[in-house]
Amino acid sequence: MVKNVQESKNMKCKAIYFSAAICFLAVLGMVLSFVLTGGRTEQPKFTPPPFEETAQSGMPDVADESWTQIYKDGMNFSTHVCGKVVLNGNSADVYLTNDEGNKVWLKLRILDEEDNILAETGLLKPNEYVKTVTFDKIPKSGANIKLKIMAYEPDTYYSAGAVTLNTTVGG
Repeated sequence: MVKNVQESKNMKCKAIYFSAAICFLAVLGMVLSFVLTGGRTEQPKFTPPPFEETAQSGMPDVADESWTQIYKDGMNFSTHVCGKVVLNGNSADVYLTNDEGNKVWLKLRILDEEDNILAETGLLKPNEYVKTVTFDKIPKSGANIKLKIMAYEPDTYYSAGAVTLNTTVGG
């Protein structure tokens, strides 16, 4: 009987030590997560994208055969863009157009295969276009790139959809 009482006390001690170790590890995990995140509890502030400084009103007169309308049933917008990107130094004419009648703002990002931003426009209001985009990183001729057109709801900047075109850098 004395042996059973002693074993019972040993089991209780082991359970207490085990529980204390688990509590210590949990507190340590919370402290580490607080330290690693810098104590931030609020989301970073959203900075709305700027409007395109070189935007022009209307529909451009484009001779490039690759300038085409992008629209499918169910999309919240239609747009026009040159699918063939030909570099001229560090820029290319893309003629991104936010078609008249749209109720969204559009912007273009040109991405490499790893989704790094090579170039981007500012926001375009409906019935505006931007002729030329300037590259921060210049891709090689023949490189695979993506033209990502993103739509934003006016005033709230909520996403109204996006479309991505895969193409290559020409000439």
